[in-house]
Amino acid sequence: MTQDEIDAVYNILLQEFKDNPAPVIDLMAAQGAEPYKILIATILSARTKDSTTSDVVRNKLFPALNRLEDLDSMTVEQIEQLIFPVGFYRQKAASLKKLPAVLHEKFGGKLPQTVEELCELPGVGRKTANLVVALAFQKPAICVDVHVNRICNRLGIVSTSTPYETEEALRKILPQRLWRTWNACFVSFGQRTCTPRNPKCNLCRVSKFCQTFKSQYEMTQSRQKEKDKGMRPANPAS
Repeated sequence: MTQDEIDAVYNILLQEFKDNPAPVIDLMAAQGAEPYKILIATILSARTKDSTTSDVVRNKLFPALNRLEDLDSMTVEQIEQLIFPVGFYRQKAASLKKLPAVLHEKFGGKLPQTVEELCELPGVGRKTANLVVALAFQKPAICVDVHVNRICNRLGIVSTSTPYETEEALRKILPQRLWRTWNACFVSFGQRTCTPRNPKCNLCRVSKFCQTFKSQYEMTQSRQKEKDKGMRPANPAS
C-alpha cells in the first residue's frame, strides 16, 4: 500500500472515529485525566467492554482513589470489589496492589514515560505502555492490539503474525504524525465494521484499498465466470 493510500485510509477512519462515541481511555485523555488514572484505566480495559471499564473507573474505583499511592493502603480484596466486573479482575487487582511499591522502588514514585520502563510495572505490556505514552504523555507511540493487528494485515499495510511484529513494521511505515491516533481509529473501525468474524465489507468505506477484499472479489468473479461457462448450452450437432 502506498503512503497516499495509507493517508487516505487513515483520514477516512479518523472521520468515522470522530463521528462515534470515543473509547473511555481516549475520552479521559481528552478531558485531561492524570497520567496514573489513564494507566489504571488502560490496565482495566484489557479484555473488558468499554462500557464496563467506564462504569468501574468513574463510579467505583476513582471516587475511592485520590492518588495512586492509595492503592497501597487497600487490600487486594477491596480492590477486587472496586474493579469488579472487569475481565480478569482478580489478576488485575493483584497487579494494582503491587503498583505503588514497584513504582517507588524502580522509579522513585514517578510514573515513567517510556514504553520500555512502563513495561516493568505489574500488569503492563507493550499495548498498555504504548497507549499510556501516547495518551497520557502525548508522545509518539503506536499501540497495537488485536484490532490494529488484524486490520492492518487485512488491508495489506503489513504482513505480520503478531502484534509486536505489526508494531515494529508500522514504526517503519507510518509517519510519526499518525502514531498516537492510529490505535483509536482502528479499534473503533474494528468494533463496528471490520470485525474478527463476518466483517461488514458491504458497509466498509475503505474496501477499495483493502487487499483482502480485492482478493475475495477477484475469487468470486473467477468462480462466477467458471459457473457461467459451465452453464452455456453445448453447440448443436451438425
